[in-house]
Amino acid sequence: QVQLVESGGGLVQAGGSLRLSCAASGRTSSNSAMGWFRQAPGKEREFVATVNWNGGRTYYADAVKARFTISRDNVKNTVYLQMNSLKPEDTAVYYCACAAGSGVGLAPGQYDYWGQGTQVTVSS
Repeated sequence: QVQLVESGGGLVQAGGSLRLSCAASGRTSSNSAMGWFRQAPGKEREFVATVNWNGGRTYYADAVKARFTISRDNVKNTVYLQMNSLKPEDTAVYYCACAAGSGVGLAPGQYDYWGQGTQVTVSS
């Protein structure tokens, strides 16, 4: 079992920045890909970003490319999502997830463990 706890969400004005953190505990996640997803009210959960097991490969949704950066620190068992130039349409609950495999994963079905989520609200 892997437990994931997100933090760093909050209220920010458009154009601002936030950094989300996801702390993993339990069975080691250092050999697994990690991802961030988000879900806005009335919408399905969507892929945001993923990083492979050693941080050497990342992939982003088109909507966040060049604004968001995913990274990981396997010593601290923590994954980060740096979000810059935030827009009101980025408002959502952001979820951290741990995959079954080591490569990047874009689909929710590729992830075995999920955090409880952290709310990000961007005001215009």
